[in-house]
Amino acid sequence: MRSVRSVLSVRSVSALALAALGLPGAPAVAAPATPAARPAAAVAPAPATVSVTGAGSASAAPDMAVLTAGIEVTRPTADKALTEQNAAAEALLAAARAAGVDERDIRTENLSLSAVYRNRDGEPDQYEAAGPRGEGEIFIGHRATQMFSLIIRDIEKTGAVVRAVADAPGDASRIHSVAFDVQNPEALRTRARTSAYDDARSKAVQYARLSGRGLGRLLSLEESGGGRPRPVPVPVSSFSKESVPVAPGRIQDEVTVTAVYELR
Repeated sequence: MRSVRSVLSVRSVSALALAALGLPGAPAVAAPATPAARPAAAVAPAPATVSVTGAGSASAAPDMAVLTAGIEVTRPTADKALTEQNAAAEALLAAARAAGVDERDIRTENLSLSAVYRNRDGEPDQYEAAGPRGEGEIFIGHRATQMFSLIIRDIEKTGAVVRAVADAPGDASRIHSVAFDVQNPEALRTRARTSAYDDARSKAVQYARLSGRGLGRLLSLEESGGGRPRPVPVPVSSFSKESVPVAPGRIQDEVTVTAVYELR
C-alpha cells in the first residue's frame, strides 16, 4: 500500500504536467511573487556656490643688480678684430672681479663675428654688419662682439662695478642695461599668493552674507597670472663716478586667483 505522501506527489506532478500542456482541468498555478518595486531615491539638489576673483601683490626692496655689458671692436681683418675683442673682454672681466663680482655670477650671453659694410654715399661711421651686399656698398672690415651678464649681489657696489666695467676696456666697452632685482623671488611670490587668497575669501564672505547664506567649504582654487617679479631697469646715465646710487623703487609681484565656495 502506497503512502499518502507518494499519492500526493504523483497528483502534484500530474497537475503540473496538465498545466504545462494547456489541457482543461489543469489547476491554476500561482506565479511567483515579485518583490515590490522600491521608490526611486530622491536626487539632492546641487549646492549653491559663489565664484570670486582675488588679486594680491607683494613688494620688496631689491637686493641685487644685473648688469649687461659687452665689448665691440671693428677692424679691417677678422683676426685683428678677434684679437682686440679678446683683450678688451679680459680687461672687462678682470675689472668686474676686482670690483667684487663673483666668478659664478659672470656669464657670456653672446659672441659674434660679422662682416661690416658701408653705403658709398654714407658717412664714414654709418656702417652695418650684414651678409653679401650689392655693388653700391663698400666692405669695411669685421666686427667682433661679446656680451656678458654680471650679477652684483652687494647692491651698494653697483655704481662702482658699472664704472669699472665701463672704463677698463676703453672705447670697446658697451654698457647695455642695469636692472635691480631680488635674490629670492619665491618669497615674494608666496606673500602675493597669501594676499590674493585673503582677498578672494573676503569677497566670498561678503557675497554669502549679502545673499543671507553662510560660507561653506572651498570647492576649487585656480591661480592665474604668472612669470616672476620683473626687475626694475635703470638708465645707465644715473651712475656717476662721484656717487654710488641707491637702489630705486621696489620689486613687485602680483598674483590673481579664482575661488569657488559652497554656500550653506
